[in-house]
Amino acid sequence: MTRRMLIDAAHEEETRVVVMDGNRVVDYDAEIANKRPLKGNIYLAKVTRVEPSLQAAFVEYGGNRHGFLAFNEIHPDYYKIPIADREALIAEEAETQEMEEGENGETVETMGGDDLEHVERQRVSLQRRYKIQEVIKRRQILLVQVVKEERGTKGAALTTYLSLPGRYCVLMPNTSRGGGISRKITNARDRKRLKTIIDGLNVDEGMAVILRTAGSERSKAEIKRDYDYLMRLWNDIRELTLASTAPALIYEEGNLIKRTIRDLYAKEIEEILVDGEPGYKTAKDF
Repeated sequence: MTRRMLIDAAHEEETRVVVMDGNRVVDYDAEIANKRPLKGNIYLAKVTRVEPSLQAAFVEYGGNRHGFLAFNEIHPDYYKIPIADREALIAEEAETQEMEEGENGETVETMGGDDLEHVERQRVSLQRRYKIQEVIKRRQILLVQVVKEERGTKGAALTTYLSLPGRYCVLMPNTSRGGGISRKITNARDRKRLKTIIDGLNVDEGMAVILRTAGSERSKAEIKRDYDYLMRLWNDIRELTLASTAPALIYEEGNLIKRTIRDLYAKEIEEILVDGEPGYKTAKDF
């Protein structure tokens, strides 16, 4: 049987994707344009208000409402303090996370019902040393990621600790420590083999990588290819950020076409057929 991926993007109001095995539907998903999820998207944002009573900032990022950014979700890189103090804070944060890893073992958990693993951020409590109003200023520019959708009258919850999901890995480009292997992978032999593969990636200092459950039976070459893709994506994000003016969308995690090809495309699929010029261009570029 011929397995095919069919993408209907002819109408901008709705995009539909189906994977067919002969005449049998293997997978189906649809996305309505005005209900496209924000979670996972990365934006270049501008601080509009610092709220001392909440120890948080409100930022303009391009959503319907201003986003909410808690102080402990702001990386020390953004603190308006002397460089030496900032470097000491980052080193202390990394050391604290390393100690916690030694005490608690793996720091990986599954968030929600999906298969995207995140690191547990057991960060040092910086509030005891600084208040947000001392180190974050109005009109300051930040690169943020949506971690919770807008709900009711509340704006989206944001973080500056970024996570880029691939098919088998998650890259955290500004998390010093905390990479590892999904807890759902329980076989000791598999974990040992995968740990060797992760160590062999030679992840840059200041970054971390988590191996997702989907990568449990994958080869070193497949995992390395996914990691290389995430590094290229991060470099593209950095370049676009430097060329953009806040508020601006930098990376869209919620794009159904990209997400489907990333997660479902495999060698068993002989062809991808796309209806609609913009959708075809998105799929081809990806």
